[in-house]
Amino acid sequence: MDNHSTDTTRETAGRVTPLVLMGVLSAVPNATQALVLRAGPTLFFIDSDMVLANTVIEQCAKLITEDTAVKGIIIPERSVGEGFWARCKALERSCYVGDDTIEAARFFDRGAFEKVDGYDEALTVAEDWKLSQRARGMGSIRRVNAYITHCEGHLTLRKTMRSKFYYGTTLGRYIRKQPAAATHQLRLVRPAFVRHWCQLLTCPVLTVGMMIMKGCEFAAGGAGLALAMGQERGISRPA
Repeated sequence: MDNHSTDTTRETAGRVTPLVLMGVLSAVPNATQALVLRAGPTLFFIDSDMVLANTVIEQCAKLITEDTAVKGIIIPERSVGEGFWARCKALERSCYVGDDTIEAARFFDRGAFEKVDGYDEALTVAEDWKLSQRARGMGSIRRVNAYITHCEGHLTLRKTMRSKFYYGTTLGRYIRKQPAAATHQLRLVRPAFVRHWCQLLTCPVLTVGMMIMKGCEFAAGGAGLALAMGQERGISRPA
């Protein structure tokens, strides 16, 4: 799915596969379904800012074909980027490896994906969490040890707050649909940080920066949520 890029993305992808669609998911009716219908027995969802280790697909394909009970696979992620805040984000993400409440599956058995109706396209945040939870009801969710590298670029505090504000505008939908899971996932101080307290103590400056960043993100997401809830009340209020 090429989100109207202005470089050579589409041409490059077209040299290795004819399955290239244009436009964002929200702008293309049933885009996810169209991709699934043209896909094989497994599905792998990655973002344009991700780089795969050489053995990621091999490990996932081997695991899901050898064990038919496996319906989804979690691939650990590490962050890289420029600047202080990118290093803080890398520290944060390192704490989440192995945490089922935060990490979500990206590689799926196609049949299971179709039975749970795929991603909830009404969500712009936590749709991966919701899909993993539903896929877990179809079978097991396993892990591989090969990493995905998430390229943060030059991350600024303003940039990450802006993205969390945007995500917050649909966060209420996820909370209403998955209240129990949301209680554990949407915390300022997550259990993962407590489990990795020794690691965090070894880099106190980055740890303090990470907590400042999480506080700002939490506030921005809350502002987006409050705005969306206010708009919903305005729409539902009788004229």
